[in-house]
Amino acid sequence: MSDLWAALALVLVIEGLFLFVAPGAWRQMAEQIQALPDSVVRRFGAVMVALGLLALYLVRGGDAGP
Repeated sequence: MSDLWAALALVLVIEGLFLFVAPGAWRQMAEQIQALPDSVVRRFGAVMVALGLLALYLVRGGDAGP
């Protein structure tokens, strides 16, 4: 369970870095995403989830155990 909290904390750090370093670029990107149809955003989200799961599998060395 502590791994889950650590992962969520890292997500907050990375998201916060984008907002801290380049708030204007982040705002512009958010506006561009709003202009996209839901199907494109959903497809992009699915790809991000798949890449995240693949990265997690590779980082964990393919070990399914705790």
